[in-house]
Amino acid sequence: MKLNFYQVDAFTSKLFGGNPAAVCPLQDWLPDSLMQQIAMENNLSETAFFIRNNDRFSIRWFTPLAEVALCGHATLASAHVIFHHLGYEGDLIFDSKSGKLKVSRKNNLLVLNFPADDIRAYSPHATLLQAIGAEPAECYMGRTDVMLVFSSEDEILALKPDFKKLAGAGVRGAIVTAPGKTSDFVSRFFAPAVGVDEDPVTGSAHTTLIPYWAKRLGKNELSAIQCSRRRGILACTYQDNRVEIGGQAITYLTGEIEV
Repeated sequence: MKLNFYQVDAFTSKLFGGNPAAVCPLQDWLPDSLMQQIAMENNLSETAFFIRNNDRFSIRWFTPLAEVALCGHATLASAHVIFHHLGYEGDLIFDSKSGKLKVSRKNNLLVLNFPADDIRAYSPHATLLQAIGAEPAECYMGRTDVMLVFSSEDEILALKPDFKKLAGAGVRGAIVTAPGKTSDFVSRFFAPAVGVDEDPVTGSAHTTLIPYWAKRLGKNELSAIQCSRRRGILACTYQDNRVEIGGQAITYLTGEIEV
């Protein structure tokens, strides 16, 4: 069986920036085990699979080790494929394990409309702090990930987590964030428990970050940089129980896989 395959750099306008995602359009769902094997073989932080249902699409995302309930950059990459390679017109509606997700085109951006995360204060345990290697000013827990808030961008850049220890720290992923020097806030994201030591740009993490920073800074329009080595640029909007996450994408690879 041959499947069309795309690799797209998301949240960037330049090749080799942002976060690479694999995208596989399907006619029907493959067995879960096969989709997981494809994601493992791709060895990217996420592989997205989608099928079309009339005027809507259903989407699923897999890391090399596990299926996840929400992924931003691979949704952006999938929307890029649907718009630019499959010729779809109009706004996109994806059905997913996190409910209805909308993607629209605004000027030169693709804009994801996602549910905002619910966060609560959290007392980090010693293993987590040892794995991160620094003491945050504040700590919160969202639906799936912990968010550690630091005082400066320099602290975020200096972090060198112990990924083996973090994988056993009892959290799916760890978001670290601080005020930015040239943006409203910066972040990094670590998720070794699901096979991703450091994710270059993480749309789903911004469902946690945007509500926090919007309330802290007292504004709903925010600029964000995920300051990984590949670096990602995000335009963010807070809408109470929803967030908008805008970015660009560029195709790196088109081809076929045989399974």
